[in-house]
Formats: sequence, C-alpha cells, structure tokens
Amino acid sequence: MGSANDFRAVRSAHPVEPEVRTRVLAELDDVERRHDVKVLFACESGSRGWGFASPDSDYDVRFVYVHRRDWYLRVEPQRDVIEKPIDDVLDVSGWELRKALQLLHRSNPTLLEWLDSPVVYREDARWAPRLRSLATAFFSPMRGRHHYLSMAKKKSVDGEEELSRLSAGRYGAVQEVSVRAASVACGAVDRYGAGHAADAVRGSGCWDGA
Repeated sequence: MGSANDFRAVRSAHPVEPEVRTRVLAELDDVERRHDVKVLFACESGSRGWGFASPDSDYDVRFVYVHRRDWYLRVEPQRDVIEKPIDDVLDVSGWELRKALQLLHRSNPTLLEWLDSPVVYREDARWAPRLRSLATAFFSPMRGRHHYLSMAKKKSVDGEEELSRLSAGRYGAVQEVSVRAASVACGAVDRYGAGHAADAVRGSGCWDGA
C-alpha cells in the first residue's frame, strides 16, 4: 500500500522508548497487512500526547487510514474504524479517511488533537499537510469551547464521585490535572484557535504539584 519513502521520520517532543516505538510501528504494519489499508497518519494521544503521562501510562496510538479504491465503490456502508485488542502497554485504533474528513468538517476536537500531537509515529507527506489545512479551515471555536468545558465538568464530577469511595491519593491528583488541562484548553481555543489547545496544556505546567 506504499513505501517507507512516503512517510516522514518519527518526530517527538516527548521521547518514546525505542522498544515501544518499534512495537507501535510493527502494529501499524500489521494493521495494513490484515486490513489491506494504508496508514496515512499515526500519533500518540491521551496523557502522553498532552504531556502529563505517568511512568505507568499506556500508549494511546491513534491513526487515520485509507482503503483501496474498490472499498469505496461498495453499495452498503462498511465499518470505518479499526481497533486492535487493548493490552497493558498499547491501545491502538484508527478512523477511515472519509470518516476523518467528515469529523474535520464538523471541527471534531479529538481529531484536531491527533493532528497536533507532538508524538507522530507515521505521517504521509502528501496527506498530513492537507488534513492539517482542513482542520484550520473548518475550526469552530464554539465547538472546541463546548468540548473542553464539558470535559472539565465531567472530570470534576467523576473525580468527586470516585473520591467519595476511595482515598484521594494518586487518583485525585490525576483527576485534578485533567480538570486543569481541560480548562486551559478551553482558554486556548478562545485565544489562539485551532491546533493550540494541546500546546497550551503542555506549556502550562498545570500538572505541577498535583
């Protein structure tokens, strides 16, 4: 489905252990073989993408892929998500390109975060810039603000409910960080627009002392 020359080298502001990186790339190769697709973009999401992972955090690998032409000529809708079994280290899943484009058109904050991740495992030199350009073109501050405000409220409620059953400890610290991060992201959406929410969180130090 393509050669290694189609992809830029892995770039990362949050270094990934070499053995983990090797395993991630092997998992992406396996996805391509098993499903006869091409992975256009793959990155790290979750706490490692946001910059406040703990030593025992797993790796949330997210990707965008494309099928061969004939897949798109079928009459009936086909499954547009690929998910690999989750283990203690890796959580790997991806969205088909058409699904990703539809979500970009709706300014989906999760996909914007993927495209802004500092940890990129694989990136097609032709498609990734186009996706980022579309992300900017269709960015909606209102959708972004609503997403992060809802996240902050949910994390706050979840944390209070869980802490009523457990001692605060590490769980309480993680929930506090999550609320801070969502709040910072919401402010960044208002000030800077698309593609800056995660950057603002990474540079905010919102996890200091948590």
